Formats: sequence, structure tokens, C-alpha cells
Amino acid sequence: MTVVREVSVRSLRRRPLWVCVGVGAAGAVLAAGRLVHSGAFVDWWVGGGLLAALVGVAFLHAVTLEVSADAYGVRYGSLLRRHRSMRWGDIADLRVHIQYGRHGEEYFRIGVLLRDGRTRRLPLPVSGSRDDRPDFDAKLDALRALHRRHGNPESDHLAVISKRTAGRGTTAPLVLCLLLLAAAGLAAWLVPVTGATKKAWDSAVPCAAGTPSAERGSCLTTLPAVIARTEVGEAKQPSRLYFADGRPVDRVTVSREGAQGFRTGDRVELTLWRGQVRVVTAEHHVWREHFTSAGSVAVLAAALALAAGYPGARVLMHRRGRRLPDDEVLPSALPFAGVLVVTALWLLPFCYVHPIVPPASPGTLAWAAAGSLVTLGLLVLAWRATRIRTPQEVTATAAAPREAAGEDVFLAARFLESTDYNPNHFGTHVVLGDGPPAVVPHPGPGRFAARPVPAHRLTVEGVRRPRGGDGDGVPRGWHVAELDDAGEPVRLAAAPADLSRILHALGAARAAVDAAAAGAVGEDERVGPVLPRDGFERSTVVGPPPTAGHGPSPAPG
Repeated sequence: MTVVREVSVRSLRRRPLWVCVGVGAAGAVLAAGRLVHSGAFVDWWVGGGLLAALVGVAFLHAVTLEVSADAYGVRYGSLLRRHRSMRWGDIADLRVHIQYGRHGEEYFRIGVLLRDGRTRRLPLPVSGSRDDRPDFDAKLDALRALHRRHGNPESDHLAVISKRTAGRGTTAPLVLCLLLLAAAGLAAWLVPVTGATKKAWDSAVPCAAGTPSAERGSCLTTLPAVIARTEVGEAKQPSRLYFADGRPVDRVTVSREGAQGFRTGDRVELTLWRGQVRVVTAEHHVWREHFTSAGSVAVLAAALALAAGYPGARVLMHRRGRRLPDDEVLPSALPFAGVLVVTALWLLPFCYVHPIVPPASPGTLAWAAAGSLVTLGLLVLAWRATRIRTPQEVTATAAAPREAAGEDVFLAARFLESTDYNPNHFGTHVVLGDGPPAVVPHPGPGRFAARPVPAHRLTVEGVRRPRGGDGDGVPRGWHVAELDDAGEPVRLAAAPADLSRILHALGAARAAVDAAAAGAVGEDERVGPVLPRDGFERSTVVGPPPTAGHGPSPAPG
């Protein structure tokens, strides 16, 4: 056995990093020489050299970054950053954190859980692909070996923290929820202002003769003008109309379609209201400024408030799972998203029709009451659907599974390890019924490409909820059975009810094998004892498996 005495981790592929550092140094020299020669700070060469120098500094930090561990503890730092250290006695556990890129990439990093509850993530090692994953696992195993030798780990279990687990922080969804609520509040505050402006425009009349200039803002003023040129913006660029001699105004920003309808030299009539041009009228085309209605702004406010509900539901799910281990997977918040969508179907039209004060008519009150009752009922259902059910609760409420004779039943289930009966993780279902339990890569019908499960080799160690180390391919509502396959750990994931049926079928198949072996022993007593088919003596587990980890066995048959 090799004893690990020290671990040192540096950045991989250091040669390209040193090349980038050299380019940065050359950029710094170029910027300094150009600055001395010309004396001008605003120069393309100086700017490019300084930019290359900044990039070189970043690469210098990456190439000199180092994480080391010995009998004392863990240290990390670089040439540009002071080294930090953590004693093994202050470290409660080592974990794996999965970070996600913009396009779904997964980056594995090592996290250090301190005794005071804080977590620090080591800058190295980092695994971003399958090629560097073996090196990452080797460094992680070496660090855990040092921790066991010189520290006191809280658990032998390696926790994997992903975006679905209880240990993931809630800062991002909480900030997003607050920002959306603030935007919804601002939009709601603008509803009466927008409604008053739209009402004033609709009721505006032309100014009477002799109206003082100070009072002309509330009435309509008409002035002639000549279009000097038009400017049609591309994509999201604004479109403008320019007037000859800058009279009565220099230019007006219009829509793209509005600018395309006018030509240079057109004589137009401008309608001014509250000091701005609101209507441009030509002989062949008219452009009118669009005034947003109060209903549209009320719909926007309601939509933002509903959008804030989903990150709020994620925060709520983390709050409900605060007592779970950090690596256990939380239930999905999608049921609450469905409630928000259904609520939007009745709330948004209601806000558009009654943006400010809903009239006390029977139809309106019935509309609001019926929608509120539907939302409340769906919230109760979503709350029940997202409750955290442990294997103990599922076992207590489950009924004994019964398989129909002569009929194959295909259950969605996955063995998470690659085995002789699940090579390359090809299986997606387990088939039960007229024949031994088998793994198949399809939902049926027929046992095409079926691989029989060696039930005589499997012993159930326990049933638990999914963890971050099980991967994102395991649905949140499934449970995971930990099995012993002739000394090798194997995990089987399925929905709680389906998992109970599969385990009972495996137990029945093993009982049949053991009964056949016992019968053979009775016939050959004069010859001597007969071992099981694999030649190893082990206890037989029939019926409910023992409890291990976070959950007990499924319901007894």
C-alpha cells in the first residue's frame, strides 16, 4: 500500500500559458517604448500593448498557481496572490462541486468544508472534460487520503454538490426574484401615470384662436413643415425625419415603417402636444406616436411579478430541504411554474381589462374569485407534489406489488454502473413478468436485446433518495437502491413504486435460485454440501432489504 505524504497540483498545459505570459511581457515593453518615444497616452500601440500586458498578468497568475497539501494541511496561492492555508484539524470534509458553463459544460472542483460551516473551493485541480477527469480523481483521492491520515473527516462519503442538491447556494435565485419584484413594483407605479397620459391624449382638442402660449401644451397645435430627408434605421437603429430649415423642429424620431412612408420634399402637417410632435400627416401617409395604455403596463407588472415566482419557488424548495444532507437532490420547482402559467391565463387578461380599479360588477368579481380559487387549489397540489418523501414514508404507504402471470411489465429504471448485464449503461428499463428480471434498452414490447439480471449475486444494502453523485440523468422524484453485486457496489435508480416492484422481483428470483440449490443439497447429502452457483457462501435476502444510508427498504411483499 502506497502512503501519500504530499500532494502538489499545478495548472495543466503550462507551456501555452508561459507563451501568453511572454506575449504580455512583450506588450508591456511595446507600450513603454511607444510611450517614451511619442509621449502620447492616447495611442493605438500604447493601448494594444497595455491590453496585452493585462492579459499576460492574468496568465502569469494561472501559470504560477499551485495547491499543495502535506501533514499540516492545504495551502494554495500564486506569485500574484498570497498563499492561504487550512489545517487538517479545521477541515470537516472534502467535497466535489460541479459548476456549469454558459453552454451546459460541467466543471468539477474540490470544495473544503470547514468546521465552522464555511466552504472554500480550491482553484486546482479542475476537470472540464473526460480526458482530465482521471487526473482530477487521482488528486482528489490523494487529498482525501491525507485528510484521513492527519485529520478527522466527518464522513467517509464523498458529497457531490450540483445545481440540483440542497447544498447549492440560493443567492442567484434570491437576487433574481428581488430584481423582478422591484421591476414589477416600478411598472405598477407607472400604471396610473400611463393611464392618465393616454386619457389626456385621447381627450385633447385643437387649440382655439387666441389661446396663450402657456396653455397650448394641453391642446393640439398644427404647424406646416417640409421634409428635408428621411433616415431609415437598420435592425434596432432609430428612424428619423429631418425638416427643412429646422422648423418647427430639427428632427423627429419615428418608427421604421413611418420613415419609409415619407419622401424628401413632402409637405407635411405636424401636430404638437405638450411641446412634442405627436402626428406627422402627409397627403399619402400618416404617422402617429403610440401611447401605451394603462392595461399594457398593468399586464407587464403582473407578468414580472409572476416571473419572480419561479426563482422564489426555488428558494422555497431550498428552505424546505434545509435539514437534508447537502448532496441530496431537492424536488423540482416545476409544479409551481405550472401554477404560475395557469395563473397568467386568467390574471393577465384581467389586468388588461381592469388595470387600475376593478369595477364592482358581478361578472368581474366572479372572474377574480374563480381565478383565485383555481390558483389556490393548484398551489396546494404543487405543495403536496414537491414535498420531500423519504424511503421510509414510501415504504409505509406502498402496497405489495403483484405481477400478472404470463405478462411482461416494462419499468423505467437504470443501473448507474456499467456491468455485464448493463454494458456501457445501455439499459433504460427493467422487464418483469414471464421470465427472469432483465435489463432492456427499450420500453417494450418484447425482450429484444434483454440482459438477465443475476439476482443470485445481488444483495440489497439500502434505499435512499438521489444524490448529486448519481448524476443529472436520475430524475428528482426517483429513489436509488444500493446493491452489492458479489462484492462490487451497484446502484439501481427508479421511481419509488417501480423500484419496490423490481426489488421484490429480484428477491423472489434469488429465493427461487436458493431453493433450487437447497433442493440439490438435499438430494446429494451423502456426497457433501453443494455451494451456490458462483461458489461463494453468502446470506440470502428475501423480502424487504435492510436499511442503509438515508432510507430503509421498500414496502414488504
